[in-house]
Amino acid sequence: MRFDLDGLEVFFPYESVYPEQLEYMRELKKALDAGGHAVLEMPSGTGKTITLLSLITSYILSARGAEARKLVYCTRTVEEMQKVLYEMRILSAYRRQYFGSADELLCVGLASRRHLCIHETVSNLSEGYDIDSACRALTAPWIRDSAIQNTDVEVCSFFEGYENEGKEAILKAGVYDLAEFRQHGTDRGWCPYFFARRMLTFANVIVYSYHYLLDPKVAALVSRDLTRDAIVVFDEAHNIDNVCIESLSVNIDESILGRSRACLGRLARAVERSKAEDASRLRDEYERIMASVPLATMNAEAGSEVRGPPVLPEDVLHEAVPTEIRKAENFLAVVQVVINVLRSRMQLNSSIEESPNRFVEAIVREANLEDKKDLRFTSDRLASLLKTLEVSDWSEYRPLQIVSDFVTVAATYLQNGFTIIFEPFDSYTGDYKPILQLACLDASLAIRPVTNKFRTVVITSGTISPLDFYPRMLSFR
Repeated sequence: MRFDLDGLEVFFPYESVYPEQLEYMRELKKALDAGGHAVLEMPSGTGKTITLLSLITSYILSARGAEARKLVYCTRTVEEMQKVLYEMRILSAYRRQYFGSADELLCVGLASRRHLCIHETVSNLSEGYDIDSACRALTAPWIRDSAIQNTDVEVCSFFEGYENEGKEAILKAGVYDLAEFRQHGTDRGWCPYFFARRMLTFANVIVYSYHYLLDPKVAALVSRDLTRDAIVVFDEAHNIDNVCIESLSVNIDESILGRSRACLGRLARAVERSKAEDASRLRDEYERIMASVPLATMNAEAGSEVRGPPVLPEDVLHEAVPTEIRKAENFLAVVQVVINVLRSRMQLNSSIEESPNRFVEAIVREANLEDKKDLRFTSDRLASLLKTLEVSDWSEYRPLQIVSDFVTVAATYLQNGFTIIFEPFDSYTGDYKPILQLACLDASLAIRPVTNKFRTVVITSGTISPLDFYPRMLSFR
């Protein structure tokens, strides 16, 4: 049915609308008109998803001829994302009854490589991080350059197809889920993952995971080009505080710490080999660092699929790298100290809690650093070094990345919002199973970049009571 709601023509794909749906639409429209954030509850089983989609798509497409705003619909799981795309397909079919081929609505779903990769070998790996690393090993710029000179070097034919043809393609209006992107990639020989990411630029409606906005490491890579006018929805958000806290927390156990030491040794040997075989790469990196090119800028250069820093966007460093970690060997010596300090904490037999400030001070004393803030560069400096050494399989260094994230976040947030907790025994079994947690205590930290960047952020769920608690917890303004 089509109906007028306070001056807005709403396209709703069913013959009748419940009073609860109408009231939900009215409150949602008020938030959109005011350009503010909203927390809305609607009982489960009353059609919340189609209500929300109908109102917002009608709203953003109502000003034809003007540049349409985007709806960014965030879900907790891939299964929930598929359900939203199913509802979007019903709505799109209904709109086509009125607009035909002139309907502008383009909706795309995006998930990780784990759900979109169609490479025969890579797609059969079990862990998402391993799939990401295997993809990088076939698509990194230096790998592709080597393949031009040596046909024995393996590259991904689907990525090459996307680079040669898919980067100029645009999908026609419609709704595209993960299966359709995979089929599209298979039919045309294009990488579905990178093609789906490119379509985010042209889509009116984007459906993807919470983490593409809340996890700074992922958001910096996938969502950085979204504009302030985008309307962001977090659906089934009754536990969004837990998601926010988890996105900024870092855990280290004995396995990660032990493997990080092995990673450090492997990386040190790679540095020595590079000095002996092709010292120009390390020299070029050092000269760029000396020229005060920010590490975040170097890591985010075109053609690089380097994840973002593990800190909030406003805390990403754009200043000169401290003298103590400019040279690769000096940086690795500092990381060794970090591992030593972590190991000293992991050898205790009783639970402890300490501030990030105290933990970082211990590293600064042992490493003879001038400033605690120098450790804020750890994660970016490691990424820069791996990129300089042309390491393709980053999964080999994942434990070292976790350690780097731990100290980077601790050094960035010395005073507020975080604490370090050591638990030597498993809380369920009582077995000795030590774990060190850098725990985020403030959910508003993770969502603040989202609410600051976008004009309207909607938190909604079937059960999100008490409603006045969530704006306070998430520091909505």
